[in-house]
Amino acid sequence: MKTAYFDCFSGISGDMILGAMLDLGLSQDHLRQELSKTALSGYSLKAWRESRGAISGFRFQVVHGVQPPRAFPEIRRIVEESRLSQWVREKALEVFERLAQAEAHVHGVPLEKVHFHEVGAVDSIVDVVGAVIGMDYLGVDRVCSSPLPAGGGWVRTEHGLLPVPAPATVMLLKDVPLYGSGAQRELVTPTGAAVLTTFAREFGPLPGMRLQAAGYGVGTHPSASPPNLLRVLLGTEEAVPMEKTLLMAEANIDDMNPELYDHVFDRLFALGVLDVHAIPVHMKKNRPGILLRALFEPFLKEKVLQVVFQETTTLGVRVCPVQRFELEREILHIETPHGPCRVKVARLAEGQVRAVPEYEDCKRIAAASGKPLLKVYEDILWLSQKRV
Repeated sequence: MKTAYFDCFSGISGDMILGAMLDLGLSQDHLRQELSKTALSGYSLKAWRESRGAISGFRFQVVHGVQPPRAFPEIRRIVEESRLSQWVREKALEVFERLAQAEAHVHGVPLEKVHFHEVGAVDSIVDVVGAVIGMDYLGVDRVCSSPLPAGGGWVRTEHGLLPVPAPATVMLLKDVPLYGSGAQRELVTPTGAAVLTTFAREFGPLPGMRLQAAGYGVGTHPSASPPNLLRVLLGTEEAVPMEKTLLMAEANIDDMNPELYDHVFDRLFALGVLDVHAIPVHMKKNRPGILLRALFEPFLKEKVLQVVFQETTTLGVRVCPVQRFELEREILHIETPHGPCRVKVARLAEGQVRAVPEYEDCKRIAAASGKPLLKVYEDILWLSQKRV
């Protein structure tokens, strides 16, 4: 899976997105060829390398004359009647619809009555459609982003002076993590916010990936501290084990009825412990015994100790922190010829996927159907591996 991570340390705008994609390898000829499939006219594209501080990237610009404001239905018609691919048309329309919904909410008008001013100009339309063309050209499957700097101050628009972030931008950034950067200028534009929130499903730190390339899109502001750039990191998804600190409690027991361990296990698992072991050991004076171990989250410590002291004959319990590394995993619900079954899917390095049917579901299916458990398990395992 190819992942694009938008590192928005200095904000994001439509032209910065296109600049970063050109720096990542989006062909200018391809971009022009695809845009020519729309009814847009009266503009030209310019792209050149430019620096902000010590870093250079691509500056992208759409040159055009005076443009009348366009209503949302007109922009929708331009996209729908274009010869762009179905995927590009659908995603571009999704971006514009998000923009229209935000504007409609802010100005209190129906969606079909929304008139775009800055966003309705040809440069913003090119930015949106071009960004989708770029995602398609670069083969991006997944988009993630850093938290966004809010900016501050005022911005002049066709509606007059507006606070930064602009009201439509605020609507678009609902549920997105923001932080105050101290910069008194617009850092996140409505176009940039609409494109990013249409594609990005995660906002946070850099996800695990094998980095292939980095692209820098240069913004219009000359600031070099921090440099007015958008950085996009492109790579393939890599399963990186997650590190977690847990507690391990253990006790040596040599004088307890073995029949009672089943009850101890049940009590501990009912608390939510992650694992329990009973390991045969030889203790002092060469007496055979059991090493009872329980692995659990730190917040369960007092409850685990209470159960072990209540339900076993031990007089002492050792507790120590342990580091566990976990693969990313998810539970899928799949339909099989035997019935519905849960399947645990773990993602390993280099794109490998491991699928394991849930034992309890296989056991239930075998009991209900009268078929051998081994047969049910093997059939579902084979089907699971094909599905994932």
